Amino acid sequence: MENQMSTPGAGETQPEKKHQKSVVVYDCRPGSSAAPPRTFDISNADFTSFLQALVREFSLSSGETFVISTTDRKQIDQELYKELVHGKTLQLMKSVNQELPVATQERIDYLPHYHTLVQCGMYEYYASEGQKALPYAFAELIDNALSATRKNTGRRRIEIRLMFNEAQGGPAVVVMDNGCGMTSKQLNNWAVYRLSKFIRENSTFQSEEAGYVRPDPVPRSLNSDISCFGVGGKQAVFYIGQCVRMISKSVSSPDVHEFIMSKDDFERKEKNKEEIYSGFIRNRKPGDSSHVDKSEEMFLQSIVNEEIGKESFTAVVITGIHPEHVNYLKKHLHLLTRELAHTYHYYIHGVDGNVKSELKKPDSSSNIDIQISLFERSTRVPCIYNLREEENDMQTLYVRSSANTFEFKATGAKDSLVEGLIRYHPFLHDRETFPVEPSNTSGEDEDEDEDEVDEKCGLLNAEGRDNRPIFECFWNGRLIPYTTVSEFKWCERPKKVDITLLECYNRISGVLFANDRFQVSTNKLTFMDLELQLRDKDTIFTRVNNGQRVSASPRVNMEKEFTNWLKTCHESFDKQVMFQGFLGNTTRTDVPSKHLQSPWALFKTIQWDGITYKRGQYVKTKKTNPIMYGSILQFLLYGAYEGDVYATGGFAQIALEPKELYDEKKIVPILKIDRVATAKAIEENIEKELAKLPDRLKITWPEGNGWGDKDAHPAGTPMGPIKVEILNRKGDSISRLPGTGNTKKLVIELTVTWHSPKKDVQTNSHIAVYSPKWEYWFKTMENLTKLGKYTLQLQTKLNDSSDSQWVGRKLPNYTLNFTIKEGEAVSFTIGQVSSSVHVGVPFSVPLDFRDQFEYPTQPPSGIKPQLECSSLKLSHDGIAFGTTAVINNVRALGKIKQQGKMHTVKVRIPGLKEDTQSFQIALQPGAPHTLVVFPDGDVLSVENRTPVNFKVEIHDECQNITTHPKLTVRCQVMGASDLPVDYVDCSNTGSGLMLTKPLSLKTVNAEQIFTVKFNIPNHRMVSSVERQLRVLPSTRISRLEVYRQEEGSDDVMVLQNSERIDWTAGDTLGNLYFRLYDEGNRLVSLQPKITSKIKVNWTAKLIAEDLAQGKLPCLGVPTQAQREHFYHVSFQDQHAVNMSFIIVPRPDEPDHLRVKLSESTVKMGEVLSGSTYVEVMDQYGNKTDRLDAESVKSLSVSADGLDKEALAVEWQASTGRFSVCGVRFVSGSPGSRELSFQFQHMTEFVRVEVTAGAPAQIKLLEELEMPLQVMNGHGLDTPLTMQLCDQWGNPSPDQRVNIVFETRTSQLKVKSSVSFQPVDSKGKACFILEAISGPKGEHALEFRGLFSRKGIPGPVIRLNLIPDPNKPVKLCVEYESHVTLCAGGIFPDFMVVVMSEEGSAVKNICPANLSMLLWQGTTSGSCPSAAASNLKCSKRKDSEKDDCFCFRDKQIPELAGKYVVQFVLALDKTEHIWSKQIPLNVVPNKAIKLAPEMSPATPVVSNSNVRANRTLLDNLSLKIMDQYCNVAGEGLDGEVVVTVTGAGDTLIPLFENKEKRLSYSLTNGETVITDLVLLENSPGVDGAEYVLQFSPEIQQTGVSIAPYSLPFRFCNDADHQKVIVTLSKKKDRLSQTIKMYREFFETNQQLISELECQVRDAAHKLNEFKPELKRNGISALSTVSEIEDVINAKKTILTKMENQPRRKCTVPDPFRGSPQVLGKVAHLALVKDDDVAKVISWHLLGDMDCVVTETTSAAKRIYDDTQGRQQVLPLETVFCKPCDRRLPHIRNGSALFCPVGDPVFVKDLLIFPEHAESCNKVFATLLGDTILIDDLDSANQYRRGVVQNKILCPTILTRQGERIRCNGKFGGLQNKAPSIEKLRGQVFGAPLPAEYNQTRLQIDLLQQYSVAMQKASAVQADYNSHLMDLQSPIMKQKKQELRGQEVELQEIEKTLARTPEQMSDAVRIKRSLEPEFSDTPVLPKRIRRKPHKMDS
Repeated sequence: MENQMSTPGAGETQPEKKHQKSVVVYDCRPGSSAAPPRTFDISNADFTSFLQALVREFSLSSGETFVISTTDRKQIDQELYKELVHGKTLQLMKSVNQELPVATQERIDYLPHYHTLVQCGMYEYYASEGQKALPYAFAELIDNALSATRKNTGRRRIEIRLMFNEAQGGPAVVVMDNGCGMTSKQLNNWAVYRLSKFIRENSTFQSEEAGYVRPDPVPRSLNSDISCFGVGGKQAVFYIGQCVRMISKSVSSPDVHEFIMSKDDFERKEKNKEEIYSGFIRNRKPGDSSHVDKSEEMFLQSIVNEEIGKESFTAVVITGIHPEHVNYLKKHLHLLTRELAHTYHYYIHGVDGNVKSELKKPDSSSNIDIQISLFERSTRVPCIYNLREEENDMQTLYVRSSANTFEFKATGAKDSLVEGLIRYHPFLHDRETFPVEPSNTSGEDEDEDEDEVDEKCGLLNAEGRDNRPIFECFWNGRLIPYTTVSEFKWCERPKKVDITLLECYNRISGVLFANDRFQVSTNKLTFMDLELQLRDKDTIFTRVNNGQRVSASPRVNMEKEFTNWLKTCHESFDKQVMFQGFLGNTTRTDVPSKHLQSPWALFKTIQWDGITYKRGQYVKTKKTNPIMYGSILQFLLYGAYEGDVYATGGFAQIALEPKELYDEKKIVPILKIDRVATAKAIEENIEKELAKLPDRLKITWPEGNGWGDKDAHPAGTPMGPIKVEILNRKGDSISRLPGTGNTKKLVIELTVTWHSPKKDVQTNSHIAVYSPKWEYWFKTMENLTKLGKYTLQLQTKLNDSSDSQWVGRKLPNYTLNFTIKEGEAVSFTIGQVSSSVHVGVPFSVPLDFRDQFEYPTQPPSGIKPQLECSSLKLSHDGIAFGTTAVINNVRALGKIKQQGKMHTVKVRIPGLKEDTQSFQIALQPGAPHTLVVFPDGDVLSVENRTPVNFKVEIHDECQNITTHPKLTVRCQVMGASDLPVDYVDCSNTGSGLMLTKPLSLKTVNAEQIFTVKFNIPNHRMVSSVERQLRVLPSTRISRLEVYRQEEGSDDVMVLQNSERIDWTAGDTLGNLYFRLYDEGNRLVSLQPKITSKIKVNWTAKLIAEDLAQGKLPCLGVPTQAQREHFYHVSFQDQHAVNMSFIIVPRPDEPDHLRVKLSESTVKMGEVLSGSTYVEVMDQYGNKTDRLDAESVKSLSVSADGLDKEALAVEWQASTGRFSVCGVRFVSGSPGSRELSFQFQHMTEFVRVEVTAGAPAQIKLLEELEMPLQVMNGHGLDTPLTMQLCDQWGNPSPDQRVNIVFETRTSQLKVKSSVSFQPVDSKGKACFILEAISGPKGEHALEFRGLFSRKGIPGPVIRLNLIPDPNKPVKLCVEYESHVTLCAGGIFPDFMVVVMSEEGSAVKNICPANLSMLLWQGTTSGSCPSAAASNLKCSKRKDSEKDDCFCFRDKQIPELAGKYVVQFVLALDKTEHIWSKQIPLNVVPNKAIKLAPEMSPATPVVSNSNVRANRTLLDNLSLKIMDQYCNVAGEGLDGEVVVTVTGAGDTLIPLFENKEKRLSYSLTNGETVITDLVLLENSPGVDGAEYVLQFSPEIQQTGVSIAPYSLPFRFCNDADHQKVIVTLSKKKDRLSQTIKMYREFFETNQQLISELECQVRDAAHKLNEFKPELKRNGISALSTVSEIEDVINAKKTILTKMENQPRRKCTVPDPFRGSPQVLGKVAHLALVKDDDVAKVISWHLLGDMDCVVTETTSAAKRIYDDTQGRQQVLPLETVFCKPCDRRLPHIRNGSALFCPVGDPVFVKDLLIFPEHAESCNKVFATLLGDTILIDDLDSANQYRRGVVQNKILCPTILTRQGERIRCNGKFGGLQNKAPSIEKLRGQVFGAPLPAEYNQTRLQIDLLQQYSVAMQKASAVQADYNSHLMDLQSPIMKQKKQELRGQEVELQEIEKTLARTPEQMSDAVRIKRSLEPEFSDTPVLPKRIRRKPHKMDS
């Protein structure tokens, strides 16, 4: 049904007719049924009308919400509605994301594109059907899947399912991927034939179309962009089958889109005359299989069910598979997988290909999985192939069989790029490793006869690449199978080349990786133009090594690089069989074919597969019946040879092992030697055969009293009996040696050895023979009584010879180590006990226990000793065990009746055989225990002031009088104070008499009872004793009383003793009287005798009459008040009685004021320290006491600036004065102030000095912009000056204050000349911060004052630390650590990077300051060894980074061992930066020879019956060494075969037993040749020289060791032997000396040549400087001193120029020098004129502090470091205007008017010392077109002229400092530059004079000239000195000695070559003429430049 909309109304004009446009709408709301779609004509309808039509058609309610979307779930709005096309299918839904309730169909058109016509001539699959096209059809589908999964971040999965189970609806092919899926539009595009990716539209709406974007270049062009032409997919599916179903879901849509295209459908439409290229896309929800025909396509239902949960996917389902394809896929599926694995090899395995897992780089792996599954019957397990696991594809075979690669690139026009590599497949041992197609069968065409001959001769053959092309070709990482490239000009076989190298051209394969700039056919089977472009002359070939280009065209360079690489591969990787140690030729009679019986060459050694096989080495055969084990005798090679030769096969003659069981030799092909068999396995097999020999002893103890190893037994313990059995390895008991007819019986010898302290002593020795009943038996041994360690040895021996070895093997033995110790205790003795014992004092009794052999032993456990004595009572605390046993704390008690009497004490230990011992003691008194005092009555009476007598005794605990040191008895009377204390010493007697002092009690009115206490102070454990004492009073005068009584009055005032009396000052005190009393307080009558003894201290004149009446004289009171006056009255008799009193005068009436200041100086703002006291005084100056607290109100205080609020006046009642506090001045200037005090009518004035306030704060004199930018390790440019102030900011000159600074974090380190200092007389302190270091970021530096432990706050300086990019802090070393370091080789390159604090590399490092230290040893911390050798840095190559320092081509030491490398950077003479120590292990180089450590003398033997005369060698140690004589035989085992060779056909001497050759075992590369003796009457030529050939035969293959040759002389008789021995020794000495001389002279000649070269180079260098000096105005200078004088003069001129006062910029710039930082604007330019500099600096004042960087990242780093406070300007963001602009008044080259004032661009007046181009860009941005003119009038006139010509006038500056802005405004302070001083250093600096740079250049040239001259002089002097040394008499004498010794050596050699008769005559004649031969000469030290090695 079609709906019409937007019908125009009546009277409206009909619009222009449009094209018909309609859409189809499905009702997809939830719950809707599968209704047919509705068609809407929208040709003339807008979006609103369309919505209204939908509401009407689908009966939508007014409140119902709905959306309209495309099948791709794009919601249609007003904008997208306009872009709808005719026939578009839409969906009416509740929401965009709702689930689709029913399936919908969308009609699409897929007419072929016009490319179908223009590109129809391309190859298609059908044209290549005969060339295995089926895998490449599948490849087209995989191409589409790879493109779809290109953007996957995880695993990219592609699966091909071959559904050949007909029960499930097969056969079918399903290709699935987890890629991005396709929208309905993209699925429509897929259906359009030849719609390539470059022109297709992937979106429904043009506004969302992005277009094709070419991917970025990647290695090997593996960009997955290989779905290209819109052809391959359709061709592939119809080549495989007849119907395709495309199922896809994109990420952006929740719906699945499904489309079917089939051959039957095409035929039906053609038959019905329908549109062929049209169809429907089904849109459904995932998992909806309702449309699937379950009876025919059951497999499809499972595929649909898998859709649930997938975010996106695409499945290509092909049905109607052609039968021939089904058969091929079932039978040859492995061929399909192998071809596809080859096609997508690098997508599956990464850029390096399918290398072995241990060689794969971590970053080279791929995330692509391609899996092929074959499903046939449901009962059969599916066959699953993962292409990643395919190991048989050709690329895998190429990759894994190659040994090295040659990588290159070819670049051409239009970004065309080909990456290529050539692989080398070496020949390995017996075959070519060049891979062959696995389907090909090799060897079918070979001649059977030739194969038979090869087998018989042991040859190996194979072919390599032959004539096949080298290169396979890949396009965007995918194989293009039908295009190959045979070769390039530079890698083709040359016409003239070594035949060996020519074979190598057959061992290479290659790959070319082309990018998408090369054209391929639409089916991707062939390249269109690859080889043509590569052979173009403009194509450039470049070799690539480790990612770096190392060579380029012309092609001759590539050819040279390739040839060198091929040669290196051949030398390094080709492994043929090398036959070494030629022994001669022989004939084999065991070969049936006569023509193959000879010639056969014999060899000692072969190298095969990297292993060396040599004579004597154990080998195992394979593919022989039976498998044989044996030792190699020799190797045989068919053919006539004379020396070492490479061959592809041969034979080996072996002797079967073990020799004790076999005696047979076999010849087997080398191919049948088992290379996998290890020496250990072979030896194990031989050992199995040898297992029948005796192996071990079995020990049993028949009586069960076995002794274990290291057991300890008591002395006398019996040992045995012992039963011994001899077992072999199988565990069988034997009594004789095995073997046929072998009757050697075995015995066992037992020995027991005692290891005494002096020597070993054999205590037992027995031999046991075998008995069938008890085997080997040894009886019990009971003589083991001596203490110590013992060894029991059981040794198997031969019965007939008593030998303990058999066939070089030691017979079994057994060793038992045990110890004999002491036995149990049976007796004891008493140790030393003191004979003198004190009562009750504990003592110890030591006991010593012994066993039955009198050895000291431990006591038995649980013993209880018993002590007995008849006259004493004994007790003890038991026995203690330590090193000895001791009875502890023995005590004796008893009454001593006789001094010195001895008492016998018995000690009994129950349980011992001898259990009783005794000792004697003498008892002495014990310690003090009791104090006894006599008399012992209760109370003792005594009068006051009389003594008392007592007797005391000290007893011990048994009542014996005892003595003791410090035994002093103390007697003290208690009950009152000042009672006497007495002592008596009883230390020597134990008793004594105590006479106390008289008692002197002051007052005793009645009798008193006191206690007397006796004790011993030093013995507090002794109880004290007390006695009672009664004391009575006496009648003498004891008290004097004074009183005052007025006349006629009865009132009496008694004065108390020491009483204080207040009395008015200046008054008189009279009417004083006195009375006397005794101790009983009785009044004593006054008699003249008594009164005459009365005395007073205030007058000397006393009246006797008044005294008799008891009256005292009158007393005058002093006038000074507040002062005590002492008065005394006394009675003087035998003792004095005193009475005293004190008079204190009190003040009179008030008269005036007195003010006391505690301080006369006070600081401003502070309270006057202390209190100010105001006193009211009387007439005598006494302070009045008539005031009270109310009087405070009458006192007033006043002064200028006095803070009365702080004033506090208090009354001090205790002192009777006013206290005035809080005197504080808060205004006025410092100086003298007058304080006024007024009280009633009295007034007083005082003067106070007011000074500056107390220090309260510290200020920074100069304000700084915080935070200060400081580069780490640098200091501040200007010092920090601190000012000490009070709280009001006034300077405080208090020099007691110390100003200190400290960091708030411990990480910040500040270096300063002082860390704290006192302020100066002005209160200032200056700090110079020399260096500040710490972590990056903002820090705080706090200043504060210290005064009296109080802190004074100061300023906090905030610092922003910026890392120093030029400060080296660490050395990073990189090298190939996995490389094996062979002695004498070359170290790998060491790359050293000097890291700065910032973490970046420091580039400005002099390579000469960087050293590499190498020493032998182990790592030793941070410092190198003193013996380290110093290696210098290599010169940097152009290709190397400028931040790396390379140590290249450094030779590895020739001596193997542990070495350490450490790198050091010398910053100065004392400071260095060390790298971590790198341990290196220098291993021996390749083992090449067998040699002794010291060369033996030439042996001389004779044909004598004396064995010593026939002995060649007694003992000679031979080791396998490398070329530097390092022992290199570790792990090399085998044997050394010794043979004798001679010249020509001479008779060869034989060894003992008529042996021609002897074998010695070689273990770990070392053997010892012992007892090498010739046969008695051995054949040989008298006087002939023979050679002992020591030929090593190594078990390991691939190792070739040169033999060692030792010549010897053979004689027929002993006399001739003596002559030959003498001559041989002399010949050896002469040969050694001549060799040393020749090396010495050769070294000197080489040194002369080197010095001559150095002299020429130095002279040439010197001549190069002369014209350069002349051009710079320097005259010729002939000596170094002249040059130094000129340099010093020039430096003086430079210093004067630098010190001349000139304008400098003082803006701190800590960022300058950092990477990618130019610096602050103020430092980038210089200005010559001061006025110009001032006005420009002022104009740019806001930008002067801006930091200019090269990059935004550097600017952002500074921004972050300074928390955004620092303004920055990155150059890369600056727009650069053209720099050739003219002044505004110039137009087209002519002036519009004539300006005045000399206008010029400001930028042209700037001078840029460095970075000129960048600075031009910066200031062009900051200044623009700003102009400078002389004055303001000229500027205004110029501006007026420019503006009148209608030209924009820029800002104008004047030299006088005015500015006219670009808008014409001028005037005011803002447009007037201040003076240059007010800019505070923010001004451009002035340049140095022009002569400065010229002088610097002259100094540099002169310094270089001086160095060159010094070097030339030193080299010439060294050369002349060496020439003189060579012409010296000593050297001439050495040459003469050499010539003489050479002549003498020739004569000796001639003599040795003569017959014995001639030799004897010559020797006799020569002996009479020759002088004594001296030792080897010592060469002069001065000429020995290098050490000389003596030949071994």
